[in-house]
Amino acid sequence: MKLLRYGIAGHERPGIVDAQGNVRDLCSVVSDINGKTLSEESLKKIASVNIESLPIVAAPGRIGPCVTGVGKFICIGLNYADHAAESGLDVPAEPVVFMKATSAITGPNDNIIKPRNSTKLDWEVELGFVIGKHASYVELENAMDYIAGYCVINDVSERNFQLERGGQWDKGKGCDSFGPIGPYLVTKDEVADPLKLTLWLKVNDKIFQNGSTDQMVFGPAFLVHYLSQFMSLQPGDIVSTGTPPGVGLGQKPPLYLTEGDVVELGIEGMGVQKQVVVNAK
Repeated sequence: MKLLRYGIAGHERPGIVDAQGNVRDLCSVVSDINGKTLSEESLKKIASVNIESLPIVAAPGRIGPCVTGVGKFICIGLNYADHAAESGLDVPAEPVVFMKATSAITGPNDNIIKPRNSTKLDWEVELGFVIGKHASYVELENAMDYIAGYCVINDVSERNFQLERGGQWDKGKGCDSFGPIGPYLVTKDEVADPLKLTLWLKVNDKIFQNGSTDQMVFGPAFLVHYLSQFMSLQPGDIVSTGTPPGVGLGQKPPLYLTEGDVVELGIEGMGVQKQVVVNAK
């Protein structure tokens, strides 16, 4: 299933995409797409509905974040060997973990807001997964049971804030608008192998990232297992799994986003995002 949320910010409605690509309203089935909706029971309930009986949303307008009520937005750094190389860093022996503020979450086509004093605004296409049930000290062989679905994420980054402002990465990762997610939450039954997906990103119609999730150092199952050793994962939590090479920081010379730039990105079977860069007011 491809689940989504549509409508103006803060007032989105739940929807589902039918076989013809139409958005169907899900309000008669669930109140929203959130941690509660992503339980196995709830997903089975949605799957049992005759989608053709649901009303078509003729003009869904804005597409919102594909899940709401996110408790944690966890990111994995340097999780592609070739991206670590372009960053001049070694492949980590264990996952590099950092957090995005949940206030960074936006819809897939909402503007990227360039923060005040930003000088090195960058892009990163990433595969995200969303947790479907409470996970704590999960065994590796059972880890996939805790994933509800997958989505496209742009891990927008401000490299000056991240790398040159003293300490943690979080300052360059959690600014408002730095976490576009969606358009869809694709349930895991529709993803045969999350480690065999193409992902790409272009800026102003030029391709910069064109990779495959088969280059991940640590896959989704291992990440669920690993993260659950340090913190419990809750339904609706998001994990962003890292990016392939081709980020602005890795260009020679480095290239960064400015007002008016258009960023487009997508992952095989998971839809496309498109954002315009605007300056913070």
